[in-house]
Amino acid sequence: MNQQPDLISLKAFATIVAQASFRKAADELGMSPSTLSHMMRTLEDKMGVRLLHRTTRSVSPTEAGHALYASLTPVLRDLANALATVEDFRQQPRGNLRINTSEIAARYLLHHVIPRFLSQYPDISLDLVTEGRLIDIVSEQFDAGVRLAEDVPQDMIAVPFDGTARFVTVAAPGYLQGKAPLRTPDDLLHHACVRFRLPSGKLYRWEFARHGQEITIAPQGALMLDHTELMTEAAAEGLGIAYVPWAAAQPYLQRGELTLVLEEWCPEIPGLCLYYPGHRHIPAALRAFIGMLRQCEGR
Repeated sequence: MNQQPDLISLKAFATIVAQASFRKAADELGMSPSTLSHMMRTLEDKMGVRLLHRTTRSVSPTEAGHALYASLTPVLRDLANALATVEDFRQQPRGNLRINTSEIAARYLLHHVIPRFLSQYPDISLDLVTEGRLIDIVSEQFDAGVRLAEDVPQDMIAVPFDGTARFVTVAAPGYLQGKAPLRTPDDLLHHACVRFRLPSGKLYRWEFARHGQEITIAPQGALMLDHTELMTEAAAEGLGIAYVPWAAAQPYLQRGELTLVLEEWCPEIPGLCLYYPGHRHIPAALRAFIGMLRQCEGR
């Protein structure tokens, strides 16, 4: 007769499948890979079925493992929500808060929100993960995400907190010297542009608007980068025209190292939002962070 598996082993199994790696799962669970591997062998013995395919380089669920993971995931989520409900009765929020964000958004939070948040809630550990690609925050086990409003998935609850944002085209005065003024976005096709490569590998198309007219440009240029700060520095070095967030360009504009190009074609857009899944109980730590966002916005 098969023995009933324990909850710790089931959670460990789900973490391995989610991470597709014993090492990453062990790091997340705070144990050694060898201990985790032994735990999985014991789990398989108790259940009487093989759950994981293992090689020296990869791990993946068997057919039985897939079935268990599919059924187990909502159960573990409901359990986490139940425990979070009890946690709310504490006077001071505590625990871990995982937020996925872009680098520009992370910089904003570090300057305007996080210092006050950590000072007011010393029992909360904030895990801020920055990356360019948009991810499924639920499947990758984040409590929330922070992105521009236009990038927030429609099935999420969004909390705006940064007013508006703006992308601008900039170039070094030396690069523009002796060249004809740029009057429309189409003029960019005759210039060297510092292009941006998305995490997917595609090159980003620049978007402009004025008086209801919208224009999208596939810029030309020999230099391609995947980091907005580097793009701004490249433009300041005279390597071409860059299309970057206002926050990245502002220090260079103030020092006179860059100048705005096609300014009237670069309108403001809705700014940053924190977002989270609506079907979940909101952990006390996340509620505290949302409250701090609103406090800082009102200053």
